[in-house]
Amino acid sequence: MKNAKDPFKNNALPPDGTVNDRRRLSSSVLFGARNEIVIVHNEEEYRLRITSNGKLILTK
Repeated sequence: MKNAKDPFKNNALPPDGTVNDRRRLSSSVLFGARNEIVIVHNEEEYRLRITSNGKLILTK
């Protein structure tokens, strides 16, 4: 959803009373002030970065 408000902005967990079977994190929780992070999955490193257009790109 483009330009939708993020109800979890700056929070790692959904508000009380929200039923959600998937973990949901705001990108600001993951990235902080950075625009790139490294995710380790099955002993492989992946780069997740925010582009200049505000999109996310995941690369191995």
